[in-house]
Amino acid sequence: MQLTNAARQLKQKKIPFTYHTYEVDETDVSAKHVAMTLNKPLDELYKTICLMNEKKQYAFFLISGERDIDLKAAAKAWGAKKASTVPMKELETLTGYIRGGVSPIGAKKPFPVYLHEAAQDRETITISAGKRGYQIELTPEDLLQFTNGHWFSQ
Repeated sequence: MQLTNAARQLKQKKIPFTYHTYEVDETDVSAKHVAMTLNKPLDELYKTICLMNEKKQYAFFLISGERDIDLKAAAKAWGAKKASTVPMKELETLTGYIRGGVSPIGAKKPFPVYLHEAAQDRETITISAGKRGYQIELTPEDLLQFTNGHWFSQ
Protein backbone atom coordinates (compact mmCIF):
# COMPACT_ATOMS: atom_id res chain seq x y z
CA MET A 1 0.00 0.00 0.00
CA GLN A 2 1.28 3.44 -0.96
CA LEU A 3 1.82 5.70 2.06
CA THR A 4 1.33 9.44 1.73
CA ASN A 5 3.80 11.89 3.24
CA ALA A 6 1.41 12.47 6.17
CA ALA A 7 1.13 8.74 6.87
CA ARG A 8 4.90 8.30 6.66
CA GLN A 9 5.45 11.12 9.16
CA LEU A 10 2.98 9.63 11.65
CA LYS A 11 4.49 6.17 11.24
CA GLN A 12 8.00 7.57 11.76
CA LYS A 13 6.91 9.14 15.08
CA LYS A 14 5.12 5.89 16.04
CA ILE A 15 1.74 7.63 16.30
CA PRO A 16 -1.03 5.05 15.91
CA PHE A 17 -3.43 5.58 13.03
CA THR A 18 -5.65 3.64 10.66
CA TYR A 19 -5.17 4.19 6.95
CA HIS A 20 -8.28 4.27 4.78
CA THR A 21 -8.38 4.33 1.00
CA TYR A 22 -11.36 4.91 -1.24
CA GLU A 23 -12.22 5.26 -4.91
CA VAL A 24 -12.06 8.94 -5.87
CA ASP A 25 -14.94 10.58 -7.72
CA GLU A 26 -13.33 13.65 -9.31
CA THR A 27 -16.77 15.22 -9.72
CA ASP A 28 -17.44 15.17 -5.97
CA VAL A 29 -14.60 15.57 -3.46
CA SER A 30 -16.90 16.82 -0.70
CA ALA A 31 -16.63 15.59 2.88
CA LYS A 32 -20.17 14.20 2.60
CA HIS A 33 -19.23 12.07 -0.40
CA VAL A 34 -16.00 10.84 1.21
CA ALA A 35 -17.85 9.92 4.42
CA MET A 36 -20.47 8.00 2.43
CA THR A 37 -17.77 6.21 0.42
CA LEU A 38 -15.91 5.20 3.59
CA ASN A 39 -19.19 4.36 5.37
CA LYS A 40 -18.32 6.76 8.21
CA PRO A 41 -20.53 9.27 9.98
CA LEU A 42 -20.11 12.77 8.57
CA ASP A 43 -19.34 14.16 12.03
CA GLU A 44 -16.31 11.83 12.28
CA LEU A 45 -14.77 13.06 9.03
CA TYR A 46 -12.85 16.31 9.52
CA LYS A 47 -12.09 18.56 6.60
CA THR A 48 -8.99 20.75 6.56
CA ILE A 49 -9.47 24.35 5.51
CA CYS A 50 -6.48 26.58 4.83
CA LEU A 51 -7.08 30.15 5.97
CA MET A 52 -5.15 33.38 5.57
CA ASN A 53 -5.24 36.35 7.93
CA GLU A 54 -4.80 40.06 7.30
CA LYS A 55 -1.01 39.71 7.76
CA LYS A 56 -0.83 37.07 4.98
CA GLN A 57 -0.13 34.36 7.56
CA TYR A 58 -1.66 30.92 7.07
CA ALA A 59 -3.22 28.25 9.29
CA PHE A 60 -5.13 24.99 8.96
CA PHE A 61 -8.56 24.75 10.58
CA LEU A 62 -10.23 21.36 10.91
CA ILE A 63 -14.00 21.07 11.26
CA SER A 64 -16.32 18.11 10.98
CA GLY A 65 -17.86 17.41 7.62
CA GLU A 66 -21.32 18.65 8.52
CA ARG A 67 -20.08 22.10 9.58
CA ASP A 68 -19.10 25.23 7.70
CA ILE A 69 -16.19 27.31 8.90
CA ASP A 70 -17.08 30.46 10.83
CA LEU A 71 -14.40 32.89 9.66
CA LYS A 72 -14.95 35.32 12.53
CA ALA A 73 -14.59 32.56 15.13
CA ALA A 74 -11.51 31.23 13.34
CA ALA A 75 -9.90 34.68 13.30
CA LYS A 76 -10.66 35.13 16.99
CA ALA A 77 -9.14 31.74 17.90
CA TRP A 78 -6.11 32.60 15.81
CA GLY A 79 -5.70 36.06 17.35
CA ALA A 80 -6.27 37.69 13.96
CA LYS A 81 -8.52 40.58 12.97
CA LYS A 82 -9.98 38.65 10.05
CA ALA A 83 -9.56 35.39 8.18
CA SER A 84 -10.41 34.25 4.68
CA THR A 85 -10.06 31.00 2.80
CA VAL A 86 -7.01 30.63 0.61
CA PRO A 87 -8.05 30.81 -3.06
CA MET A 88 -8.06 27.39 -4.76
CA LYS A 89 -5.57 28.54 -7.38
CA GLU A 90 -3.02 29.28 -4.61
CA LEU A 91 -3.69 26.20 -2.47
CA GLU A 92 -1.35 23.71 -4.15
CA THR A 93 1.56 26.14 -4.47
CA LEU A 94 1.21 27.12 -0.82
CA THR A 95 0.59 23.71 0.79
CA GLY A 96 1.53 21.10 -1.80
CA TYR A 97 -2.04 19.80 -1.63
CA ILE A 98 -5.09 20.09 -3.88
CA ARG A 99 -8.72 20.55 -2.87
CA GLY A 100 -10.04 17.29 -1.47
CA GLY A 101 -6.57 16.24 -0.37
CA VAL A 102 -5.44 18.93 2.09
CA SER A 103 -3.91 17.57 5.29
CA PRO A 104 -2.63 19.45 8.34
CA ILE A 105 0.27 16.99 8.33
CA GLY A 106 3.11 17.00 5.81
CA ALA A 107 2.36 20.28 4.04
CA LYS A 108 5.18 22.17 2.31
CA LYS A 109 5.39 24.48 5.32
CA PRO A 110 4.15 23.81 8.83
CA PHE A 111 1.22 26.12 9.55
CA PRO A 112 -0.59 26.45 12.88
CA VAL A 113 -3.34 23.86 13.30
CA TYR A 114 -6.72 24.48 14.96
CA LEU A 115 -9.13 21.62 15.62
CA HIS A 116 -12.79 22.30 16.35
CA GLU A 117 -13.73 21.50 19.94
CA ALA A 118 -16.48 19.08 18.81
CA ALA A 119 -13.66 16.59 18.22
CA GLN A 120 -13.16 16.39 21.99
CA ASP A 121 -16.23 14.15 22.11
CA ARG A 122 -14.83 11.69 19.58
CA GLU A 123 -12.56 8.74 20.25
CA THR A 124 -11.09 9.13 16.76
CA ILE A 125 -11.46 11.47 13.81
CA THR A 126 -10.70 10.89 10.16
CA ILE A 127 -8.69 13.48 8.22
CA SER A 128 -7.16 13.70 4.79
CA ALA A 129 -3.86 11.87 4.40
CA GLY A 130 -2.72 14.49 1.90
CA LYS A 131 -3.99 12.90 -1.29
CA ARG A 132 -7.44 12.30 -2.70
CA GLY A 133 -8.47 8.73 -1.99
CA TYR A 134 -6.49 8.47 1.26
CA GLN A 135 -7.65 9.22 4.80
CA ILE A 136 -6.05 8.83 8.23
CA GLU A 137 -8.02 7.95 11.36
CA LEU A 138 -6.39 8.94 14.65
CA THR A 139 -7.25 10.39 18.04
CA PRO A 140 -7.81 14.13 18.23
CA GLU A 141 -5.19 14.30 20.99
CA ASP A 142 -2.55 12.62 18.82
CA LEU A 143 -3.30 15.03 15.97
CA LEU A 144 -2.96 18.07 18.24
CA GLN A 145 0.19 16.74 19.87
CA PHE A 146 1.84 15.90 16.55
CA THR A 147 1.00 19.29 14.99
CA ASN A 148 1.36 21.38 18.18
CA GLY A 149 -2.26 22.27 17.45
CA HIS A 150 -4.95 24.08 19.40
CA TRP A 151 -8.65 23.65 20.09
CA PHE A 152 -11.06 26.29 18.79
CA SER A 153 -14.77 26.91 19.08
CA GLN A 154 -17.30 28.58 16.81
